[in-house]
Amino acid sequence: MNEFEKAVHTIQFLSADAVEKANSGHPGTPMALAGITVDIYTRYLRYDPRAPEWPNRDRFVLSCGHASMLLYSVLHLAGYDLPLSELEAFRQWGSKTPGHPEHGLTPGVETTTGPLGQGVGNAVGMAVAAKLAAARLNQPGSEIFNYRVFCLASDGDMMEGVSGEASSIAGHLQLDNLVLIYDDNKITIDGKTELSFSEDVGKRYEGYGWFVQRVNGHDPEEVRRALDAAVAHQGQPSLIVAHTIIGIGAPNKAGTSKAHGAPLGQAEIDAAKKAAGWPLDRFYVAPEAKALFARRAEENHGVRETWERSVAGLTGERAAMYKSLTTRAVPSDLLEQLVAVAGTLKPDATRGTGAAIEQKAAALVPCLVGGAADLAESTKTTIKGSSDIKHGEFGGRNFNFGIREHGMASVMNGLAVSGLFIPFGSSFLQFTDYCRPAIRLAALMEQQVVYVFTHDSIFLGEDGPTHQPIEHLWALRMIPHLDVVRPADPLECAAAWAHALERRHGPSLLVLSRQKTAVLERPAGFEPRRILDGAYVLSDAENPEVTIIATGSEVGVAVEAKKLLTAKGKRVRVVSAPCWDAFERLAPEARAKVVPKTGLLVTVEAGATHGWAAVTGPAGLNIGIDRFGASAPAERLATEFGFTGEAVAAKVLERLG
Repeated sequence: MNEFEKAVHTIQFLSADAVEKANSGHPGTPMALAGITVDIYTRYLRYDPRAPEWPNRDRFVLSCGHASMLLYSVLHLAGYDLPLSELEAFRQWGSKTPGHPEHGLTPGVETTTGPLGQGVGNAVGMAVAAKLAAARLNQPGSEIFNYRVFCLASDGDMMEGVSGEASSIAGHLQLDNLVLIYDDNKITIDGKTELSFSEDVGKRYEGYGWFVQRVNGHDPEEVRRALDAAVAHQGQPSLIVAHTIIGIGAPNKAGTSKAHGAPLGQAEIDAAKKAAGWPLDRFYVAPEAKALFARRAEENHGVRETWERSVAGLTGERAAMYKSLTTRAVPSDLLEQLVAVAGTLKPDATRGTGAAIEQKAAALVPCLVGGAADLAESTKTTIKGSSDIKHGEFGGRNFNFGIREHGMASVMNGLAVSGLFIPFGSSFLQFTDYCRPAIRLAALMEQQVVYVFTHDSIFLGEDGPTHQPIEHLWALRMIPHLDVVRPADPLECAAAWAHALERRHGPSLLVLSRQKTAVLERPAGFEPRRILDGAYVLSDAENPEVTIIATGSEVGVAVEAKKLLTAKGKRVRVVSAPCWDAFERLAPEARAKVVPKTGLLVTVEAGATHGWAAVTGPAGLNIGIDRFGASAPAERLATEFGFTGEAVAAKVLERLG
């Protein structure tokens, strides 16, 4: 048994042992893909476990995250800070080996995977980031960024639509630095894939414009020839369709769904070890396997040192650009500069004022790149003066994602975890339904991703209820680590963009309007940075008996209602709350200074009220919409649904009795 074979068996049986000890997990896919993974890590992948965040490392993405023990086993052998004790603690509380790989928890894990298809989209984004960075920094004879992305995917990844959208983007952009290996083992949890899946994936990818090869995934020579060809191929991303046997080596369960999502059983594992001539010891690591990976790590260490000398030699604009990308630099006075732009703007829809603010933000933050899902004319997110991102021309900043919200959001996550860019993507708020899985993963990974969703409410008007979001604001606010920002006027738009670009550890979702909003009047000496608290007193009264909390275009409605209530002798405070998520992070005493615990609490927002009811309590008044909208001009909708100053004031007076 040679070194390669010992490394393969080490990974296979570490995976089987860990799943067995945890009594939970997926042993079959790690056993099937061990050989391919050993080849990738010891022959092709450039990495240095001593510097896991090396910017020009090759990326390895396990899109089939259920096979996580495959990745944990190889990272242990490769020399990352993942001791054997962590493998023995697979899926246990506090371990670095959770059920599915999690970015930021386990060294060497590039992205959080598990929801199938998302890893493929992330891999596409990482590959795009390499091309964008290369276009900005590389010169003949001096390549600073040329990393490749290797991704393993399963039948499930191929079935989920998000992988198809992302792969279509990759083919269109001709990302020849991307190698996707499809584990065609023809088994899913319910049985053979023929139950529901009969397409020829290779032909589909040829239609996307990919270079496609087919191999026996258990023949090392075939696999190596295919990987050699994929790495050398130019002008297209590569797909290798690898036919494998799930749970290979297990005498009774190999090639069946019983090897997929459950432990094999100790008797089955022991029988497989005996057949392979392997020690029966649990968690046995062959010294030869360690040695094979150690040699590769040492080679890669030399490659990294040579690369670092090249970076150290950068001067002038290239040095500045390198620093800007690798730090994702944002100026310290970003808010102040954006506020200055806001001061020049007239009343408009916040998508319009947000667009003007974005232009300044893009000028100040070179690593900001992004686009729209074929809606740039409506979301107004095009960076003016910059070209489009397309094959052979990656120096631009405007990304045409096409009508692919699923793929857009997943690719954005890949751009973010590359560590080189702050990505943004845009569409209508209603279509966050398409993006939600990727938004949730960005929040879970605490990645700096910016979403710009316009057409924020029923007030988009005549397109009607299919396009009018109702439950979306609170559905999104419920995602941990995601900040939902719904600004009311130009100043709040400036604060929204500043918040998104200054916030390093989590995504931000800007919710902008199609309807026009007023430029709000604020107290003399108002400090714009207070907006970053998430909610602030816009208009006050001494000892207020009513506090109206509003967001977006409804802040103007709340101000009009206050005027009417004041004329009736009522003491009313108006609170603008562009980002309730940020406000809730303030200390209780700071929140109490804005939203008092006495008097009537009223919320006004053109969306579902359930979340606000938790804010105001049963004694509060929540003015919103808990039904679907209607097709009509925005002005008529405001009247019919009660979003006028007169209607709000009347409801407050009724509640006060």
